[in-house]
Amino acid sequence: MSWKELAPFIVFLILAASAVVMVMWYPNQRLRKIRSAPFPETWEVILEANLPVYKRLPDNLKHQLQGLINVFLHQKTFYGCAGLEITDEMRVTIAGEACLLLLNRSTNEYNDLRFILVYPEAFRAEREVINDDGTAAVSSHGLLGESWNNGKVILSWDDVIAGARDFTDGHNVVLHEFAHQLDGESGSTNGAPLLRTPTSYRSWARVLSDEFNILRDSAFKGKKSVMDNYGATNPAEFFAVATETFYEKPKEMAEKHPELFRELRNYYCVDPRDWV
Repeated sequence: MSWKELAPFIVFLILAASAVVMVMWYPNQRLRKIRSAPFPETWEVILEANLPVYKRLPDNLKHQLQGLINVFLHQKTFYGCAGLEITDEMRVTIAGEACLLLLNRSTNEYNDLRFILVYPEAFRAEREVINDDGTAAVSSHGLLGESWNNGKVILSWDDVIAGARDFTDGHNVVLHEFAHQLDGESGSTNGAPLLRTPTSYRSWARVLSDEFNILRDSAFKGKKSVMDNYGATNPAEFFAVATETFYEKPKEMAEKHPELFRELRNYYCVDPRDWV
């Protein structure tokens, strides 16, 4: 086949490649513009009032967080439940806490998440449970939040605001549920999120497995730990609870669980001790 005969095919390949580049480039360019857009002063007032840790962040992390919030609020849709009317205060507060987990990290900004449902207070959900005799039953549970792998997170606003304003007690429903979202990016919510390098998994598995067993033993014996005993439920809950503790009680975790703190610091790429 001559070059003249190949010419139409070559032109087609060039056009197709150009189209692919444009499809990939345009959304990224658009997100860059959204991320760098001016941050409304009213939103900053909300963060300073509802998320005290925001004021303790260095300027570069504040600026980074603002950009992440811009993208988050552009991409996610909020729905009020049980008669709750969604306000900017709710949207910005939730986005601010959720995006703390993304600082300094290469991230898709919770790309699989689409909807955030907000109840005014703790809500009830029915779940099927298996009894000891093997029969199934429906049980009703009071919940502060839930994370689903079908693109939604559910939160209690009362507990969101309580967790945001007291950033020292180790209890934060937004950090907890959005840690589950990060965990699920690996394809399974099992306490092993996507890590930066394949070699990181060996150390992660060893440390988190050991620490999970320690917490489970403490919970069984009724002992107190720097982490909430709810983390002893399973590895996924352990990762979420450890995330809450890492951000809200970093000094205590670093002192009592140094290896776990080190793994989480490597994963989240921040050291919250600098913000205390």
